[in-house]
Amino acid sequence: MSKYEIIDSHCHIYPDSIAAKAVKAVDNFYEGRTECCYDGTVHTLISSGTGSGISRFVVHSVATAPRQVSRINSFIARSVRQSQGRFTGLGAMHPDAEDLAGDLEEIRRLGLSGVKIHPDVQQFYVDSPKAMSIYEMLEDQGLPVLVHTGDFRYDYSSPQRVARVLRRFPGLKFVGAHLGGWSVWEEAARVLADFPNLYVDTSSSFYLLKPGDSRRLILAYGEERVMFGTDYPFWHQKPDIDYLLGLDLPDEALRKIFRDNACRRFDICEPDAV
Repeated sequence: MSKYEIIDSHCHIYPDSIAAKAVKAVDNFYEGRTECCYDGTVHTLISSGTGSGISRFVVHSVATAPRQVSRINSFIARSVRQSQGRFTGLGAMHPDAEDLAGDLEEIRRLGLSGVKIHPDVQQFYVDSPKAMSIYEMLEDQGLPVLVHTGDFRYDYSSPQRVARVLRRFPGLKFVGAHLGGWSVWEEAARVLADFPNLYVDTSSSFYLLKPGDSRRLILAYGEERVMFGTDYPFWHQKPDIDYLLGLDLPDEALRKIFRDNACRRFDICEPDAV
């Protein structure tokens, strides 16, 4: 068992009745590049995560259409309430929804801690006017946004577009999933590493990166702005933990990446515990 407390800052969860279909759909989007090793249910996340040494989880789901937003957020909020303090929930939003302010108000009312959006799946440009209106509200309310960033096949969330968002909203608590740019890691670090309002997570990255490259990317962003994440249910959790432990990072850096940075970005822990 690891000597570190571990928070998994990137977990997708689905209702039992649709989990298999949802996991398959994501795997199809990534053209079979994921392992899809878990079933996407809440029960499996808790049991597999606990067995891997993970104590807390940041959970969310993606609304592929505006009509799904309220239903997803109710499910995430219910899962958080039933988790006995182990889940922090992020609400779903969709830029094409008719009442973005109302959707965010519902997210706040449900007690969720931020927002998750996925430009490449939801098919909108991360710097589009509708998306910018979401960021403006989130910056004003001090809520974080977890954004899928990067994809060599598309331009929806390219590093250059993400940079426009970060430049326009310097107070926005922006988390760039997948080390800032899935499959375009080097370009993302070159373009985005100097933005202080950007945090990144490690999800769905280690499987394609050599350890030396991962270590260099983590240090480029800074150990205080990188969070451990697995992208449950798409990768085995314990190998990602072991991979990070094997990068020859200082003990204090590992404590920040495994726990403290997520505590700070998502307001998970007591202030004096970070």
